[in-house]
Amino acid sequence: MTATDTAGRRPGQAPADGAGAARGRRPARRLLVGGAWTVGVLAAFACYLRLASSRAVNSDGAAQALQAWDMVHGNLLLHGWTTSDVSFYTTELPQYMLVEIVRGLNQNAVHVAAAMTYTLVVLFAALVAKGTATGREAVARAAVAVGIMLAPQLDSGTNVLISSPDHIGTSVPLLGVWLVIASVRQPRWWVPAVVSLVLAWALVADSIALLAGVVPLIAVCAFRVLRDRRPIAARWYELALAGGALVAVAVAQLAAHVIGALGGYTVRPLGTQLAPLGEIFGHNLPIAAQCLLLLPGADFIGLSAGASTFFVGLHLAGVALAAAGIAVAAWQFRRRDADLVNQVLLAGIVVNFVGFIVTTRVYNVAAAREIAPLLPFAAALAARELAPRLGRLAPQLRRAALTALGLIAAGYLAGLGLELTTPPAPPQDASLTSWLAAHPIGTGLSGYWQASVVTLTSGERDAVRPVIISGDRIVPAKTEIKADWFDPARSSADFVVLFPGISGYPGFTDRRAVLATFGKPARTYHVGAYTILWWHKNLLADLRAPH
Repeated sequence: MTATDTAGRRPGQAPADGAGAARGRRPARRLLVGGAWTVGVLAAFACYLRLASSRAVNSDGAAQALQAWDMVHGNLLLHGWTTSDVSFYTTELPQYMLVEIVRGLNQNAVHVAAAMTYTLVVLFAALVAKGTATGREAVARAAVAVGIMLAPQLDSGTNVLISSPDHIGTSVPLLGVWLVIASVRQPRWWVPAVVSLVLAWALVADSIALLAGVVPLIAVCAFRVLRDRRPIAARWYELALAGGALVAVAVAQLAAHVIGALGGYTVRPLGTQLAPLGEIFGHNLPIAAQCLLLLPGADFIGLSAGASTFFVGLHLAGVALAAAGIAVAAWQFRRRDADLVNQVLLAGIVVNFVGFIVTTRVYNVAAAREIAPLLPFAAALAARELAPRLGRLAPQLRRAALTALGLIAAGYLAGLGLELTTPPAPPQDASLTSWLAAHPIGTGLSGYWQASVVTLTSGERDAVRPVIISGDRIVPAKTEIKADWFDPARSSADFVVLFPGISGYPGFTDRRAVLATFGKPARTYHVGAYTILWWHKNLLADLRAPH
């Protein structure tokens, strides 16, 4: 008998025409798929950059832009800086550095970095949703995830998701962790090591990675180990993942200690407190429910009737898909064959949400930024749970479902197109920046929202530093500052800006405290709603030390 290979060919026989043609089509198919992903990412970035420009740059984004600019100029450890309770040191700040190296220091750095961040979040959510699936199922999974996240709600939604650095950026490394786990068909020894490294990287920048990433992963792995009656050796993968997550916490703490020991930045302590039970149910839960509408673009509460409201209401379909995915994942959670990534996504949603509502940080719907990772987690989870089931429907039901989803997707795209017509917004305090550019009177002091944004948008040619009121005196602000700004031996300040503020952004109006600290000004300028008080001396000598 003549030996044959697995394809039924004799040794030396040329491959069948069909098999050879199939192999020849594979590179072309990979090139087509890669091109489609590339075009999609570039198109998404262009859309999100346009949306980002519709939001006025403020001092939040400006502070991080100034920190990144300092890093570009050699202060890599941010010596002398005091940040908020989130440093963004390993997440958004490197992005800002890259943008500023190319485009310089200006408000565009904030818009470009914000668009880059959200594009990466959408891309990673799609890849996590796809996992190891191929063919039509892979397309369906990615489409569901992208569809849910496609069109952020204009104004408040864009402000939370595509604006200044925030917790949505922390979703990128966390989704990267879930992608590593989702991309391997069988446990591999290197996966826990990579997971531990990326989690540590995220924790250095943002402590919310503990709630949205570390705790859920440890809890899920512990659950899987406890329900598995096999020997410990057979459960090494989950044990290694949980152990890697614990190591990540220790590594992040060590990194923070080393940065501090080397004279790097200081992070202000997180001031979160547990809310009373009555506040949780009477105040936090209703606001949290509205936050869950805002993140997928469906916050219709309080909106007047109109075309934009119709498109906002259409996003309830995304809310329904996300809720269905969460429900299915919860139903499947206890099964022995439950998917690890689905369990971790579900646990991340639950832990982050519960950790949010039990604190006193639930101020208003803008607090949705505290649970921003829920959006990509829920989108990826819905895609992973629902898309495979869509393929198993009867043909007639499947066609009906696909038609409905197609119409909804068309509505999402139309709504996104409507949002893209919104004109770009000038940065906050643009008129003050323009006046200072035309009337160079030195360096100023003002409230948080009137300070760093002027410094950024003027390219540091006209600097205004943030101060606060303590008793009846003016003192340096406590966060997002650099110590050198307030050292009279290194810097100077010549004027103070008083401004009543705008909606959502408090002003700085305590003239009495200003006069008590610095005395009577030599000159007073009135620029629209701004009052500028100027002295013939270095005001920093009269400031109290930061505390």
